[in-house]
Order: sequence, then structure tokens, then C-alpha cells
Amino acid sequence: MKISDTAAVITGAASGLGEATARHFASQGAKVTILDRDVEKGQAIAAEIGGTFVETDVTSEDSVKAAIETATSAMGKITTAVNCAGIAPAAKTVGRDGAHPLGLFQKTIDINLVGTFNVARLAAEAMSGNDPDADGARGVIINTASIAAMDGQKGQAAYAASKGGIVGLSLPMARDLGRTGIRVMAIAPGIFKTPMLIAMGDDIMDALAKDVTCPPRLGNPNEYARLAQFIVECGYLNGETIRLDGALRMQ
Repeated sequence: MKISDTAAVITGAASGLGEATARHFASQGAKVTILDRDVEKGQAIAAEIGGTFVETDVTSEDSVKAAIETATSAMGKITTAVNCAGIAPAAKTVGRDGAHPLGLFQKTIDINLVGTFNVARLAAEAMSGNDPDADGARGVIINTASIAAMDGQKGQAAYAASKGGIVGLSLPMARDLGRTGIRVMAIAPGIFKTPMLIAMGDDIMDALAKDVTCPPRLGNPNEYARLAQFIVECGYLNGETIRLDGALRMQ
């Protein structure tokens, strides 16, 4: 599968890793549909890259179904789904204010894990109608995990659990969809220079960058996007999670 022949739906593409992926894919000739809740930014980015925007709640079956239908109509087909939508709250299991809010834990799992599965399953259904290529391939799903799935820190119980679930999805979902010709991969980013991290200030970013083995800096969202392109084009990658973290191992 060539990136120039790709028709991709990308969640969370109004900012961060998703935005970088949408912009990079479009620059390589791919058709792109942005799925996000941020209407203003989503529409602006879609207009800039010549793509389509659909306001989408990844936790809603009806919302994602409508988004997939709109994307299929706009692009003619869907061959790639990249799941970048997510939240990263911080709360200890028991903190100064008491036990971890259950609602926050449930919300994190619902958006990060359930939302990812919701989009993946409905995108896969749409991909199953594609004509297969010489390898029998009809599409690829790329989910976003995190090194927190393996090296979760204090205050990351909810986030790490949600991302661990995404790691666990890769192989069984790939096996489920193998006969259909749909591959499933996950990327586990380390610490990336996204808007959320930039807002914390240069001092915090510099301190975090010192822990990265090599190169000693934060990840660039475009590096995530380029890896996503490689996954799309390398048809033998399947059922695996790739760490993209400069060999960072959180203590």
C-alpha cells in the first residue's frame, strides 16, 4: 500500500500527533478525513490540507458510524485508520483529596481504549469492502498506545491502564481481521513535544528531555507521522506495538 493511494481517517487530528499525521499524510498525496471534537481547529486544518472534517465523539457509536459514512463518501473508500484521540489525566490511586475519582478513571478508559476500539471496529467494517491488493490487503489500523503502558508513572493509573489495553488489542485484533486483509499495529510514543507539553513551559520540557537516552530531546510529532507512514507502506508489519521513545525507560 502506497501512502499516495491511502484514504485515511485520523482521530484527534485537530492537534498534536493526530494533526502532524494528517498534515504529513496529505503532503504525501493521501486523502485525509479528520475526526475530532474541536470544530474550529478541525475545519481549519482540513481546509489547509485539502481534507475533510467531521465532528466526532469517539465514544459514541452513532457519532463514529456517521463519521465513517461521511469519510467513505468524501474519499471513496477508507484504507487506513489512525487513532490519536485521547486524554492524559493525572491522579494518584489515593491522593491528598482521597481515592482516585472513579468517574475520571472510567472517562479515561472510555475515551482512550473504548473510543479507539469503537473507531477501529467500524473502520475495519468499511475497509472489508475494499478490493484486495496483490497481498490480499484491504487496509491497516494504527492505534496510539504509550510507553506508560509499560512504564507507567505515579498518577498514571488510569492513563497507563487505557494504553495497556491498546497494546493488548494489537495481536487479537490483527488475528480477527487477518482473513479480511486488514493489519493492526500500535505505536507507543515516549515524551513528545505536543501542545499539552509545550504549555508546561521550557523548564519542564528540558528536564524531561534529559532522561531520553538518545537523542536527548523530546519527540517531534512529525516522527510519529513518518512512522505511521512506514507502517502503512510496510505490509509485513502486523499485530505489534512499536516503541517510539529514544530508548527512554521511565523509572
